[in-house]
Amino acid sequence: MLEVFLDSLLDASKVLGLAFLVYFLLSFFEGKLATLLEKKKKWAPAMGSLAGAIPQCGIPVVGSDLFAKAHLTAGTLLAIFISCSDEAFPILLGNFSGDWWMAFVLMGIKIVFGAIFGYILDFLLKKNDEEVSKHLETCSGERGHHVGCCGHEIEGEEHHGFLHEHLIHPLIHSLKIFVYCFIITFLFGILVFYVGEEAIASFLEGQRYITPLLAILIGMIPNCASSVLISTLYVGGALPFGALLAGLVMNAGLGPVYLLKDKKNWKRIGLIFLCQLLAAILLGYAFIWL
Repeated sequence: MLEVFLDSLLDASKVLGLAFLVYFLLSFFEGKLATLLEKKKKWAPAMGSLAGAIPQCGIPVVGSDLFAKAHLTAGTLLAIFISCSDEAFPILLGNFSGDWWMAFVLMGIKIVFGAIFGYILDFLLKKNDEEVSKHLETCSGERGHHVGCCGHEIEGEEHHGFLHEHLIHPLIHSLKIFVYCFIITFLFGILVFYVGEEAIASFLEGQRYITPLLAILIGMIPNCASSVLISTLYVGGALPFGALLAGLVMNAGLGPVYLLKDKKNWKRIGLIFLCQLLAAILLGYAFIWL
């Protein structure tokens, strides 16, 4: 049991260092990214998909905030949600002894199909696309600040200083991921210790075609821990790549929570979630044997 504890602590520590480095670097341009997303162009969903792939759970929240202010099209927000990697990227990349390069395969698939589904939704909702364009032409003075993953303003934080904005906040966020990763890895390690790796592998192999649906259910939980759980199970060999992809396509961190505050656009919000679910199912089963 002590060995399971130490192995879990070591694996979580690897993620902690990499996560802090990623969030430290991202802290310098998160606000600029929010402003860039507001610029209405024909390639907005593609730009949103690229932005969503940035391993920072604040991006979906920023996207939801912009959508609620009518600064973003539904297709662009969908692209952000689908391509969102959340905490998965540093966890997969930290799998030094395994297929760490699959993190880039995952990101590539999510970016491409995030943009595709985003363009399709914008095509179906041309009226919404036109409304956003007209709104952005007249609201330049009301944009204000953008909200980040923890509810903090990601611009104008000079009063907090460099230490808070670029060191303390990234460190706190990284420590949260460390705790999530350690708990999940430790619990999975205990399961393997008592049940046996072969028995678990045999069970999951027999339920292979159900795992994408199970991962999607986990991904529906609006929390950073969802992506950590899905990624950790994949790294541990408990989930196939298709299930990993399905779960992470469905998971958009805290973005959906912030989006649900907007009660005026509930029809469009419901359509976004429906398209996200459809994308998760299609991609999960399309890549289940990868």
